[in-house]
Amino acid sequence: MTVHGRTDDAQIDDAQNDAAETGPRSRPRALLIGLAVTALVLSGVLIGVLLTPDGARVAVPASDSVDVGFAQDMSLHHNQAIEMSAMALGRSTDPVIRTLAFDVLTSQQSQVGTMQGWLTLWDRPYLPDGPPMTWMTEASSTEGHPMDMSASANDSGQDARSMPGMASTAELTALRRMNAEEFDGRYLQLLRRHHRGGIPMAEQGAANATVPAVAALAGSIASTQTAEVGQIDALLSAHGVSPLPES
Repeated sequence: MTVHGRTDDAQIDDAQNDAAETGPRSRPRALLIGLAVTALVLSGVLIGVLLTPDGARVAVPASDSVDVGFAQDMSLHHNQAIEMSAMALGRSTDPVIRTLAFDVLTSQQSQVGTMQGWLTLWDRPYLPDGPPMTWMTEASSTEGHPMDMSASANDSGQDARSMPGMASTAELTALRRMNAEEFDGRYLQLLRRHHRGGIPMAEQGAANATVPAVAALAGSIASTQTAEVGQIDALLSAHGVSPLPES
């Protein structure tokens, strides 16, 4: 991940290079990945810019709003799933897992482009100024269901790993060092926990965002990741691997 929460394009390039080394059959897919990601990022930013009619005054959400907080934190959360899925494209030997990784990478990269497009339109930074997840605490308190975010309250807004479901630096380092046989099960475990952590964030965004497009995207993320958790559970069972405890 680079400054301002953007995903490092080198991650995608590394995945393409690793995939290309597996044989000629993989090269068209590696090329497709690069083209698809580039197109989706550009389209995501364009969607963000076109949220309001041409010439209309933009209603800018407050910096501490659910809309801004969701766009900032979900972008950071997504970036780790993109990072892990880029690894899977280059490391996994299971075509079903590679397809899942491709779907996660391309869909979430597009969503990051959309959310960062909104932040640019609103003249808001890509990273929160304070601790992450404060928008969820405030939204939950408003609904009468206070949420304990003490685990993240002591962290910088730039420390995405404090968010629910995020893998630690040590877990990501270990994942990179695993052989292909070990990698598949561990990737599925980490991705499942990551998705499960992101679903409540998306549900809160869907319920409390004031910008209709933000609420719609949050709802879509919640439903997509819920469906993908079911797919991951089936793959974990097929590989004889148990899910990780949720965090």
